[in-house]
Amino acid sequence: MLKALIDLWNTSGLANMTYKEVTMIAIACIFLYLAIKKGYEPYLLIPIAFGILLVNLPLTGLMYPPENGEPGGLLYYLFQGTDLGIYPPLIFLCLGASTDFGPLLANPKTLLLGGAAQFGIFAAFFGALALNMTPEESSALGIIGGADGPTAIYLTAKLASHLLPTIALAAYSYMALVPIIQPPIMRLLTTEEERKTEMKQLRHVSKTEKILFPIITTIFISLIVPSATALIGMLMLGNLIRESGQVPKLTETLQNAMMYIITIILGITVGAKATGELFLSLTTLKIVALGLFAFAIGTASGVLMGKVMYKLSGGKINPLIGAAGVSAVPMAARVVQKEGIKYNPSNYLLMHAMGPNVAGVIGSAVAAGVLLSFFG
Repeated sequence: MLKALIDLWNTSGLANMTYKEVTMIAIACIFLYLAIKKGYEPYLLIPIAFGILLVNLPLTGLMYPPENGEPGGLLYYLFQGTDLGIYPPLIFLCLGASTDFGPLLANPKTLLLGGAAQFGIFAAFFGALALNMTPEESSALGIIGGADGPTAIYLTAKLASHLLPTIALAAYSYMALVPIIQPPIMRLLTTEEERKTEMKQLRHVSKTEKILFPIITTIFISLIVPSATALIGMLMLGNLIRESGQVPKLTETLQNAMMYIITIILGITVGAKATGELFLSLTTLKIVALGLFAFAIGTASGVLMGKVMYKLSGGKINPLIGAAGVSAVPMAARVVQKEGIKYNPSNYLLMHAMGPNVAGVIGSAVAAGVLLSFFG
């Protein structure tokens, strides 16, 4: 009887747990608290945190590959969609079906703001190189500056899969902190007069324009940056499905059921890579610090481009909308709206900010394609 109890203990998770597993389980619980209690990106942070929890429970075998005739763990098979870069483009497909590019088409100049905000990606890339990270690791880290979680996961899985959980958590954490990180930067770089600037109502965009946009964009970007096609192509297909008006059931499915299904599978498999050996390292601290730097630079460069456009337009463009150039859709645009109202109660900037906001989604995908073409 005693031997049976000893054998039971020796084969239990408690007997095989190290300080690394304990630490990672604690980290998982902290992220679950932030997602559930504080509402920080709960749709993705809950499955990521639970994936961290599951993979750090000893002897579960959920991430074990098949060997010696054993089939392998559940999360190992689900992770193949992340590892092979399948889930992020599917997220883009769903995102395209949820996105209205009308504000961008109504004011194409805001594409410049979305482009300028990607400067944070390349600033962090060179910063990471200076800290002796490899070009592949630096590329994966830099993409955090685009504030686009699926793009960050896609590029990291292709170039530096060992950094996947850390970069995914950093990217989505900073996206959740947009209302905290962006306003001080916006206020620092603009004057009160600039923040009060009212913008004219956007012109009406025809259905023909909205249908042609995803087709032309796919052809143009794919010819220039072929490695961006997986993300851009899926984004634009989803948008074409939406704007065609011919398949409302598909549009509804992409916007709701499929988006949530892919999100939870993507989240739990990203979290399942966060073992103590990979997560508890100096590299993690570098990623957290440089990720924040990338996001701050992206916001600042968008606002500064907004100031340039404010001057060139004779004061007709509010530079605050440049902060929405990062692709945290639609949160960054809402932050712009909130800041604008503080200084001018009649200032309705939301739709104007959606132009650079959706341009940022395109910009971050193209930036990822450029980095992938160089280092993939």
